[in-house]
Amino acid sequence: MKVLGIRFCKVSPSGEAQALAEILGENGLGLTPTDMGALDSFGGAVFPVGDAPQGQGSWIEIWPAGENMPEMTMLQIVVDDADAWAARAKEKGVAVKGPDDAHGERIYYIDGTGGLPIAFLSKAS
Repeated sequence: MKVLGIRFCKVSPSGEAQALAEILGENGLGLTPTDMGALDSFGGAVFPVGDAPQGQGSWIEIWPAGENMPEMTMLQIVVDDADAWAARAKEKGVAVKGPDDAHGERIYYIDGTGGLPIAFLSKAS
Protein backbone atom coordinates (compact mmCIF):
# COMPACT_ATOMS: atom_id res chain seq x y z
CA MET A 1 0.00 0.00 0.00
CA LYS A 2 1.48 3.27 -1.15
CA VAL A 3 0.61 6.98 -1.09
CA LEU A 4 1.06 8.49 -4.56
CA GLY A 5 0.16 12.08 -3.81
CA ILE A 6 -1.55 14.59 -1.56
CA ARG A 7 -4.20 17.07 -2.65
CA PHE A 8 -5.40 20.08 -0.71
CA CYS A 9 -8.88 21.32 -1.67
CA LYS A 10 -10.35 24.64 -0.53
CA VAL A 11 -13.88 25.72 -1.47
CA SER A 12 -14.78 29.25 -0.41
CA PRO A 13 -16.89 32.22 -1.56
CA SER A 14 -16.07 33.18 -5.15
CA GLY A 15 -14.09 36.35 -4.44
CA GLU A 16 -12.13 34.68 -1.66
CA ALA A 17 -11.37 31.64 -3.84
CA GLN A 18 -10.17 33.82 -6.71
CA ALA A 19 -7.97 35.89 -4.38
CA LEU A 20 -6.39 32.71 -2.97
CA ALA A 21 -5.76 31.39 -6.49
CA GLU A 22 -4.09 34.68 -7.42
CA ILE A 23 -1.80 34.46 -4.35
CA LEU A 24 -0.75 30.95 -5.39
CA GLY A 25 -0.43 31.82 -9.10
CA GLU A 26 1.74 34.09 -11.22
CA ASN A 27 0.99 37.23 -9.17
CA GLY A 28 2.09 35.54 -5.94
CA LEU A 29 4.00 32.33 -5.33
CA GLY A 30 4.34 31.60 -9.05
CA LEU A 31 2.61 28.21 -9.23
CA THR A 32 1.29 27.37 -12.70
CA PRO A 33 -2.39 26.41 -12.83
CA THR A 34 -3.79 23.74 -15.13
CA ASP A 35 -5.36 25.27 -18.24
CA MET A 36 -9.10 24.91 -17.72
CA GLY A 37 -10.05 26.58 -20.99
CA ALA A 38 -11.39 30.05 -21.57
CA LEU A 39 -13.77 31.09 -18.81
CA ASP A 40 -15.67 34.38 -18.56
CA SER A 41 -15.49 34.27 -14.76
CA PHE A 42 -13.39 32.50 -12.13
CA GLY A 43 -14.39 28.84 -12.20
CA GLY A 44 -11.62 27.45 -10.02
CA ALA A 45 -7.93 26.66 -10.23
CA VAL A 46 -5.84 23.51 -9.96
CA PHE A 47 -2.11 23.85 -9.27
CA PRO A 48 -0.23 20.57 -9.93
CA VAL A 49 3.07 19.97 -8.15
CA GLY A 50 5.71 17.37 -8.93
CA ASP A 51 6.26 15.20 -11.96
CA ALA A 52 3.72 12.42 -11.43
CA PRO A 53 1.26 11.62 -14.25
CA GLN A 54 -1.94 13.65 -14.08
CA GLY A 55 -4.35 12.22 -11.54
CA GLN A 56 -1.62 10.51 -9.53
CA GLY A 57 0.44 13.33 -8.10
CA SER A 58 -0.08 16.17 -5.70
CA TRP A 59 -1.89 19.43 -6.28
CA ILE A 60 -3.84 22.29 -4.77
CA GLU A 61 -7.47 22.81 -5.80
CA ILE A 62 -9.27 26.13 -5.25
CA TRP A 63 -12.99 26.30 -6.07
CA PRO A 64 -15.73 28.89 -5.64
CA ALA A 65 -18.58 27.72 -3.41
CA GLY A 66 -21.91 27.10 -5.10
CA GLU A 67 -25.15 25.18 -4.96
CA ASN A 68 -23.48 21.76 -5.34
CA MET A 69 -20.14 22.75 -3.79
CA PRO A 70 -20.36 23.81 -0.13
CA GLU A 71 -17.63 25.81 1.59
CA MET A 72 -15.01 23.47 3.06
CA THR A 73 -11.39 22.45 3.30
CA MET A 74 -10.55 18.84 2.42
CA LEU A 75 -7.47 16.66 2.51
CA GLN A 76 -7.33 14.13 -0.34
CA ILE A 77 -4.81 11.28 -0.28
CA VAL A 78 -4.06 9.63 -3.64
CA VAL A 79 -3.22 5.94 -3.06
CA ASP A 80 -2.36 2.92 -5.16
CA ASP A 81 -5.48 0.90 -4.21
CA ALA A 82 -8.34 2.72 -2.46
CA ASP A 83 -10.24 -0.53 -1.85
CA ALA A 84 -7.29 -2.01 0.07
CA TRP A 85 -6.91 1.19 2.09
CA ALA A 86 -10.64 1.13 2.91
CA ALA A 87 -10.46 -2.49 4.03
CA ARG A 88 -7.51 -1.72 6.32
CA ALA A 89 -9.22 1.35 7.80
CA LYS A 90 -12.38 -0.64 8.48
CA GLU A 91 -10.34 -3.42 10.16
CA LYS A 92 -8.88 -0.74 12.45
CA GLY A 93 -12.37 0.53 13.35
CA VAL A 94 -12.42 3.66 11.20
CA ALA A 95 -15.87 4.63 9.87
CA VAL A 96 -15.41 4.68 6.09
CA LYS A 97 -17.99 6.06 3.65
CA GLY A 98 -18.07 5.09 0.00
CA PRO A 99 -16.92 4.16 -2.44
CA ASP A 100 -17.96 6.72 -5.02
CA ASP A 101 -16.69 6.36 -8.56
CA ALA A 102 -16.25 9.77 -10.22
CA HIS A 103 -13.85 11.35 -12.71
CA GLY A 104 -12.13 7.99 -13.26
CA GLU A 105 -11.37 7.61 -9.57
CA ARG A 106 -12.57 5.34 -6.76
CA ILE A 107 -13.10 7.57 -3.70
CA TYR A 108 -13.69 6.82 -0.01
CA TYR A 109 -14.32 9.35 2.77
CA ILE A 110 -13.64 9.57 6.48
CA ASP A 111 -14.39 12.29 9.00
CA GLY A 112 -11.14 13.51 10.49
CA THR A 113 -10.91 14.98 13.94
CA GLY A 114 -11.95 18.60 14.23
CA GLY A 115 -14.35 18.17 11.32
CA LEU A 116 -11.70 17.89 8.59
CA PRO A 117 -13.10 15.82 5.71
CA ILE A 118 -10.52 13.36 4.38
CA ALA A 119 -10.83 11.47 1.11
CA PHE A 120 -8.58 8.73 -0.16
CA LEU A 121 -8.76 7.66 -3.74
CA SER A 122 -7.14 5.76 -6.57
CA LYS A 123 -7.72 5.31 -10.27
CA ALA A 124 -10.95 3.41 -10.86
CA SER A 125 -10.33 -0.07 -12.26
